[in-house]
Amino acid sequence: MWYESPFFSPRERAALAWVEALTNIQQGHAPNELFDALKPHFSEQEIVEITFATANMNAWNRMGIGMRNVIPV
Repeated sequence: MWYESPFFSPRERAALAWVEALTNIQQGHAPNELFDALKPHFSEQEIVEITFATANMNAWNRMGIGMRNVIPV
């Protein structure tokens, strides 16, 4: 997993933790401490962009899983 690697900066780790929490939202919610950990590293606009990009990718992944082979590529 990403958190076992020493190669990510604190900024990258904050983003990865937030993205993972949003992706695994079925476990409850995205913790406030993970959101707060973004603030020293990212502007409000960047946090919005990270969150939107994550939601968008998760939506596409779920549609792909749900559609299976229904839609020809």
